[in-house]
Amino acid sequence: MVGVSDEPGPAWAPAAGTAPADGPLLSITLAAMMREVRAHSGAVYLLKPGERVLEMAVMAGMPRTFVAPWERVGLSAPVPVAQAARERRLVWVSGEQEMARRFPRIAVVLPYPFALAAVPVATADTVYGAVFMTWPGARPELSGRDREHLTTACDQLALLLERATAERRPAGPEPDLLALPTSGTVGTPGSLGSLEAARMVSRLPYGLLSLDLHGRIGFTNAAAAELLGRSPGELLGTLPWVSVPWLSDPAYEERYRDALISQRVTSFVALRPPGEWLSFRLYPSTTGLSVRIARIRAVTELRQEAAQPGVGPARLVTISQVLSLAGALTEAVGVEDVVQLVADEVVPAVGSQALVVLGSRGGRLHVLGHRGYPDPRVVRRFDGLPLSEPTPGAQALSSGVPAFFGSIEHLRRQYPGRHRAHEAPDGFSAWAYLPLIVSGRPVGTCVLAYAEPRCFPADERAVLTSLGGLIAQALERAQLYDAKKQLAHGLQDALLPHSLVPPPGVEAAARYLPATQGMEIGGDFYDLVPARPQAAAVIGDVQGHNVTAAALMGQIRTGVRAYTTVGQPPQEVMRSTNRLLIDLGAELFASCLYLRLDPAQGRAVMARAGHPPPLLRRPNGRVRVLDLAGGPLLGIDSGATYPTTEVFLPPGSVLALYTDGLVESPGVDIEHAVARLGALLAEVGDLPLETLADQLVRHSVAARERVDDVALLLLRARGDG
Repeated sequence: MVGVSDEPGPAWAPAAGTAPADGPLLSITLAAMMREVRAHSGAVYLLKPGERVLEMAVMAGMPRTFVAPWERVGLSAPVPVAQAARERRLVWVSGEQEMARRFPRIAVVLPYPFALAAVPVATADTVYGAVFMTWPGARPELSGRDREHLTTACDQLALLLERATAERRPAGPEPDLLALPTSGTVGTPGSLGSLEAARMVSRLPYGLLSLDLHGRIGFTNAAAAELLGRSPGELLGTLPWVSVPWLSDPAYEERYRDALISQRVTSFVALRPPGEWLSFRLYPSTTGLSVRIARIRAVTELRQEAAQPGVGPARLVTISQVLSLAGALTEAVGVEDVVQLVADEVVPAVGSQALVVLGSRGGRLHVLGHRGYPDPRVVRRFDGLPLSEPTPGAQALSSGVPAFFGSIEHLRRQYPGRHRAHEAPDGFSAWAYLPLIVSGRPVGTCVLAYAEPRCFPADERAVLTSLGGLIAQALERAQLYDAKKQLAHGLQDALLPHSLVPPPGVEAAARYLPATQGMEIGGDFYDLVPARPQAAAVIGDVQGHNVTAAALMGQIRTGVRAYTTVGQPPQEVMRSTNRLLIDLGAELFASCLYLRLDPAQGRAVMARAGHPPPLLRRPNGRVRVLDLAGGPLLGIDSGATYPTTEVFLPPGSVLALYTDGLVESPGVDIEHAVARLGALLAEVGDLPLETLADQLVRHSVAARERVDDVALLLLRARGDG
């Protein structure tokens, strides 16, 4: 293992030596630490020889795939282990809210309730790496005992690493400390008691599966194999969402991840084609998951109760209708989608005329969406009500018990004094308040309102209550998606410039469109840097369109600004940015086009790193593709050079810088797409620059499809600088 010296000289300079691997040293140390502090998972990172990069050496308690984005972490990365190593102190994150606030990149990938501690592995003068531990759920504080034990254990590990480094012992890979998967079928040889237990399990009327920490099936009883439509031999050793096609929805795998990381029971409902619904309940432990599978028993339709005097006829509600609606709920993406789908599909099916979906935040009710109310002011009465308020919506959410009111008189008996005798609370005559519960946790209340008085027979109440559970699952997924999307868009907004300040003699306009796939966040970027004596412009494209790409884009943009501000010439700005990307250890590549503007002399000096060539429109309307010298993509070769090209920019000329998302689409030759873009620029290039930017984006086939992110930066030389 190569350590890091703190003696005078370059910060984080590597010390000589190699990593130890005398037996499972790291594995044993990690296991002992986890046992002492009762942690659920943990990992040891070691500093990579000669680099400012931490590499995961061993992990325990969860699959490494869960933390794949952080297998290699730059020391400057905004993650707890890097911060612990940089600052040589224990870093504590108490739960998912603090994780989202301090380390949003981790919260987006792992949005589950868990606490985390990161501890440096360092001697007095050398940093060797860092360790992290996690615990399910939120923990306000790390106890003094656990803090002291983790610190002491990491100090002792550092001394062992120091000794091994001095002895120059060779490095070698270590296995992860994952529990061995349960394997075999019912009736595996063993004690008489275990054989009898296996026989008993095989006779159970519901299905049982055992999953290891990787999600592989290690055990199945006959009932589970029958329900899943596979033989035990086809299931054992496989991932259920791989071996069972109708379980391939990522939402189901998300339940497994949620159960494993949070260590809480989770559940979901899935449709086995063509029309059989199964419920899955996941029971986690530190060695894997047990899964209970059962059929949802359904009657073909609910029988109508005899109409009572003064009460309108009940609507026939078929259970098959409700279950088919559940399939549509799995396709809802955001909260607004869930509300609209329930309004369009569920409300008519159950005979309701209006709908309100309530959530809670800060101990108060909040309206997430509503449909069917003629006067929106009526719905606003729900918004902001304390959960302690004696209202049916608040009590259904806090108690988890549904409430049904067949008439205004019934409601007044339950909540006397809240409504005047001559009016209904919202203009309707009957209500169902359905608590939305997921894995025992309330996520909201669904209020269904009916125009006429209504009886709610027992079987209809059962259907509505079950329907509430399906809506709850869809709502939880939607809230998670909306939170991720809001976080992602906040990150994107923070990283892209809010306005462009071009230098004198230059006009500028820009457009950015994220890809429509995923969370609509991307790695494309552009910027204008008002440095002296000459301003600079840059456009680039980080591989991928996700939060990781966006975060790396922000680091690159910041680096370009810094190198420009200190006066580096274009070729050095590109070389420095290339080295920055490699040092960050992100394993992502980026294309980039950088230029230094000199409007007074009517010229620009450009450097290119694997980026699409810009278009230049001359004052006479002729357009050509600039054939620029350049180097490879950023992040590939630390020794790459980036030669420059000087381009003449007379007054009235327009320079169009763009990313490949503007011209590249499936089945279209990119050279033809660039030619079409050039022809359009020649035709409408005299338009005001903002209008011109809109025209170029609007007429791009690739931009309309938005398979990739799109960025466009236009610069027009005015000649008055």
